[in-house]
Amino acid sequence: MEYNKILELLSFTIPSVVTGAVAYYFFLAHTNNEERKFKLSLLRENQKQSLPIRLQAYERMALFLERINPSKLVLRITSVNNDINAYSKSLINTIEQEFEHNLAQQIYISNQCWSVIAASKNATILIIKKTAEEETVNNAQELREAIIKKILTTTAPSATALAFLKDEVRNYI
Repeated sequence: MEYNKILELLSFTIPSVVTGAVAYYFFLAHTNNEERKFKLSLLRENQKQSLPIRLQAYERMALFLERINPSKLVLRITSVNNDINAYSKSLINTIEQEFEHNLAQQIYISNQCWSVIAASKNATILIIKKTAEEETVNNAQELREAIIKKILTTTAPSATALAFLKDEVRNYI
């Protein structure tokens, strides 16, 4: 008799447990699906808000690269007393100030792009320093001419970095 009661109890309990397990599984799957939808909507909303800020950072860095282009830099910055050392320091200080002014933009652009921009800045400074050290360059006017001639024969580092920046922006749009 007791065996029949246990069997009867099991016949009611097993289907209840199975039904409860299936309901739990479906409830868990439903909540996970809803959580994924919520996270996706949050991600989309964040992207909508952050995309304009990121694009603005890329615009600022494009402006920076244009401003440190050696041929444009020497046209914008003139020598006061035609001293080669003072003029080269003035050009380098201008580049450094522009870079420091845009340091916060690295938050919004990729690490690789920031590295390319920093390398471009350093290469431009190196061009100015090496050109200023040439024996044929004796004053600021000759330095300006030598830098422009050097840039005409090679690609400016800022132009290379700007091309990289444009490619990266195309990936966002």
